[in-house]
Amino acid sequence: MLELIAASAPAVALRGSVTLYLLVNATHVLGLGLLVGAIVTLDLRLLGLFRAAALPHLAPPLVRVAATGLGLAALTGLALFSTRPATYLENPAFLVKLGLLALALANLALLHAGRPWRAALAGGAVAARLRVAAGISLAAWLGALLAGRWIGFLQ
Repeated sequence: MLELIAASAPAVALRGSVTLYLLVNATHVLGLGLLVGAIVTLDLRLLGLFRAAALPHLAPPLVRVAATGLGLAALTGLALFSTRPATYLENPAFLVKLGLLALALANLALLHAGRPWRAALAGGAVAARLRVAAGISLAAWLGALLAGRWIGFLQ
């Protein structure tokens, strides 16, 4: 299976063009910036900072920016992974990154599915459960970002 991924047309194109690889990599960084910038701002608001900014006004655009960043980062991350899938799957930093991404996404799903999130978006108080989820989110997303940077140091 990994050989098929590495032999795919996008993977071959990325390995064959420094310019294309640069553009995909830069788009990955852009996606990460959008994602992490929006998530950190929202999590810090949930943890009690920026209280002057009403959560019902702040959260919807930040969630959209984070979702856009996640989409860009995921698509470009898959493209970058396709260039050397076996090498990435042997890299402990990559595996840590995947685990932290899974934790961050599971936390996100639980956060958005719960009644405390809807209540906070409606102008209610930020429940302790939301503050805990925000702390987990900060740790997981920032950890995934660091693990992603660590990948290159272990190759």
